[in-house]
Amino acid sequence: MTLLIRGSPMAFRFVSSRFLKANTAFPAFCRGKIPSELRWAVLSLSLLAGLSFAIPHAIAQTDSQTPDQGNAGAQAEAVDQDFLNWVEAFKREARAKGISQEILDSSFKDIAPVKRVIELDRRQPEFSLTFWTYLNRSVNDARVKKAQELMVQHARLLSEVERKYGVQARFLVSFWGLESNFGSNTGGFKVIPALATLAHDARRADFFRTQLINALQIIDNGDIASSRMTGSWAGAMGQVQFIPSTFLGHAVDADGDGRRDLWNSMPDIFSSAANFLSNLGWNDSETWGREVKLPPGFDLELIGFQTKKTVGDWQALGVRRADGRNLPVANVEGSLVLPAGHKGPAFLVYGNFRATLKWNNSIFYAIAVGHLADRIEGKGRLLAKAPANDKPLLRAEIQEIQTLLNRLGYDVGRPDGVAGRQTRSGIKAFQRRSTIPADGYADISLLERLRAAVAN
Repeated sequence: MTLLIRGSPMAFRFVSSRFLKANTAFPAFCRGKIPSELRWAVLSLSLLAGLSFAIPHAIAQTDSQTPDQGNAGAQAEAVDQDFLNWVEAFKREARAKGISQEILDSSFKDIAPVKRVIELDRRQPEFSLTFWTYLNRSVNDARVKKAQELMVQHARLLSEVERKYGVQARFLVSFWGLESNFGSNTGGFKVIPALATLAHDARRADFFRTQLINALQIIDNGDIASSRMTGSWAGAMGQVQFIPSTFLGHAVDADGDGRRDLWNSMPDIFSSAANFLSNLGWNDSETWGREVKLPPGFDLELIGFQTKKTVGDWQALGVRRADGRNLPVANVEGSLVLPAGHKGPAFLVYGNFRATLKWNNSIFYAIAVGHLADRIEGKGRLLAKAPANDKPLLRAEIQEIQTLLNRLGYDVGRPDGVAGRQTRSGIKAFQRRSTIPADGYADISLLERLRAAVAN
């Protein structure tokens, strides 16, 4: 899924400690109307998709079991039976929607709930991921070098796809790199058991029930056999990590073999990604955006997607390229974003950035896609530098920020450890009242200031 997850873009992402030890990048699959509470898991846990743990049916109690083991076994057996009853009812529903009986029988043969999927879905992130940590792990020299090599290797195909769909080749390779590390991390879970497990679970049953139906339609269409349909624990598939509904709506059979193969066919993979982006409103006459420099005393109320101005208008307000040069002369509208607050880098982003957010609703992800695409064509690193104390906030610290804001009269709702739109609005209101730059950014200095305000 890391991934966006339809809510407001977050200023930071939550991840597990295991994730920060990984050397791979951040695949993401958040497309369509994905429930907001799934989004942190999409980004932080999709890297673990290569480990699949199938849970067998409960084993009957034996003499060697302790009473506790016996109770656990009985509970597991009851859960499995409930799951199997649900599967039978679901199969009848799927059959009524046109899925062949043969596909249903083969797809659900010997199926069992996948305990590991529920564990990953329930896992709470331990701490927030800063913009700089995210970017440095997503766009590093090794990935840039690999991307440039693959651009050369697939130059002819990418050129054809670019001409047909109007999406620049460097962006296609960038999405490919971030989604699956160029196909090396597509996930190792069998999609049907994983989606069935999530559809049976009460938390987001409707969403995953739809995805399960869509996955069966993909199999019924002959795109792939159920035994070969693998992906992330949440159902993201192939080298561009499409969930089933996105696959059905946007995948393309570009090589003409009668199948939309997003696991192995490079023509299908690139064409499907380009088709999706084209349908999201991609404009190949523009880039994604650029790093910029704001003048001293810049009005931070102009930051955010609610404000769109032409490049010329931003120039008139004192906005410049990051190196101080004038902005390009272009009749293009853009918005300003500050992914790490007013002390971090600033970006002027255009329509293709908004299209990227429809693919994955994360500002971090969208900047990483654009920056990697820039690096692929030879542009340099960002000119802004990460602060020496670039440390993530613990989930508990964000909950404390929310609690303190509520105590001070800034209603940010129930403290949940996720700095969403309501929390950022509360932070901005507190910052304005405290006469400090109102960027809505949560960091340790904000927490310390809130503690002092409550103490006084």
